[in-house]
Order: sequence, then C-alpha cells, then structure tokens
Amino acid sequence: MSFPHKHLIDLSEYSADDISLILDVAERFREVNERRIKKVPTLKGFTVVNMFNEPSTRTRSSFEIAEKRLSCDTLNFGGSSTSTVKGESLLDTVRTLCSYKIDLIVVRDKHAGVPHQVARASGVHVIDAGDGKHQHPTQALLDLYTIRKRFGSIEGLTVGIVGDIGHSRVCGSLIPALKTMGAKVVVVGPPTLMPARPDLLGADEVRFSLDEALPQLDVVYMLRIQRERLEGAPFPSLREYNRLFGLTREREHLLRPDAIVCHPGPINRGVELDDYMADHVERSAILDQVYAGVLVRMASLYLLLGGNEHGADA
Repeated sequence: MSFPHKHLIDLSEYSADDISLILDVAERFREVNERRIKKVPTLKGFTVVNMFNEPSTRTRSSFEIAEKRLSCDTLNFGGSSTSTVKGESLLDTVRTLCSYKIDLIVVRDKHAGVPHQVARASGVHVIDAGDGKHQHPTQALLDLYTIRKRFGSIEGLTVGIVGDIGHSRVCGSLIPALKTMGAKVVVVGPPTLMPARPDLLGADEVRFSLDEALPQLDVVYMLRIQRERLEGAPFPSLREYNRLFGLTREREHLLRPDAIVCHPGPINRGVELDDYMADHVERSAILDQVYAGVLVRMASLYLLLGGNEHGADA
C-alpha cells in the first residue's frame, strides 16, 4: 500500500486511515530508536533540505535526528546566512536548491502559506514544520501519537486545549486531526486570546473558565503564551494569567484520575504550568511528546518518500 499524499502541509486533507498509518509506522520506528545503534539505511540516497526561516530548537533538531536515523543526506538552510538576506526571493532560492536534485523540503516560516508556495515552486515533497499562525502538522501528529500511546485510542476522549488559542498554529492542525480521529475538543482561554470567530476552529466547545472545564478533560493540552506574536496587552499580567488559566498544583484536584498533561514546548514555567504539573511523573506527557516527535517525523519522511507500512521494519 503506497501513501496517498505527496505533501504533509494540511492535516485536514488526511483521513483517519492516513493518520493511523503514520502513527502505526511511527510505532514501528520506536524499536529502531531503542536499539544501541539507532540507524537504518531505509532512505539512503535521498536528499532532504531543512529550510528553517524562523528560529526553532525542538522541531529542527527532531527533524535532523529523524533524517540521520533514516540515513538521509541533509542540507540545513535558513537564517541570516541565506541569500534571501541579499535580496533573492524565497521562490528563486527554492528553485536554486531544487537544482541540486533534492527529494524533500522541510520548511518553517513566520508567514502563513509559505509551504504551499514552496510545494508549487519546487515540485518535490514538502513537509510544513510550522507556518505563521496557520498549521504545524507534525506537532499534531506527535501529540496524537502520545495520546494514543497513553490511552490506547483517541476516539471518545475529551481533549482540552488551553491558552493562547488565537495565535496558535498548533490548533490549526491539532483540532481537525483530533476531530478526524473521533475526539471531542474543548478550547479554553480568556476572550482576548481567542480568535474573532472561535466557532470556525472546529472545536466542540469554547470555555472561558479553566476550573469549570478541567473535570471533563482526559487530556489537558496547555499552549505557550506566544509573547512574540501578541499585540497590545491581552491580559493584565503573567501572574494574573497564571492565576486564572495556569495549570497549578492547587488545581490538580479538579483533574480526572487518569488525565494527562501535554504542552508543545517551550514551557513558560510559572505561567502555563508550575513546576509540579510540568514534571508530574504520572500526569505529564511532555517528554513523551518530545520523543514522539522523532518517531512521527521518521514515519512522515519515510511514507512521503515512497515507503509503506511493512517496510518500516528495516
């Protein structure tokens, strides 16, 4: 069975079967990552360009590790050293890179829609590693993998996404993916951090009180306050935000016994989460998410470049 997609840009184009296949292949690659020698020749001879036009630590390092463990040849590109600083257009840069006969571009950019532009200009496979406030599909996939690993299934769970909903590209991918996989989605936050039309997000409920929402949630997904994207003063202070919407030790009694806590990172400790909840041995799945990032990015690279479900055992 071949993978039916050329790009990983918009998860709303992926069916439940497509998403399940990625998660299943990611699980197969888990065994590779737990060997002493964590490398397979599966994608030897393929060339991947990591075009990161926006700063990133977790996503970029995760993709680089995934590529190395699959034996890809890689070129890391972006930042102040690129020719776009000299005035060359992004698309001219993409066409130049494609002259090297590359196979796939991983692109991250502060402007929404850039991965689609790169896909049209390049003709090669493209993975969106985050574009503006639009989407972040591999983040959503690693979240789904983490949730499924903890609960065995995503269908029927209630997932609460809490915080800076209006500026989050995570929501753009995670909400439709959760809905596709049969979960109920509740978004929670102050009105000033909601989009103008929260109903368009696709969530089942919009709540403005964390305390009221917590008892119904299986997964509490805390979003980072994205200070670099905020305009004006959407709340009086970080301390006030933490008092009303921070997941703290004092709020643990409101959680379901088996509820887990997720966060896409980096964490603003003392704002979205206190140390107790961020490091909670039983509830916190944050480091599981980081590990899952390598697995789902290996799976995504592998499937887009022509792999199938069974060949992941290499």
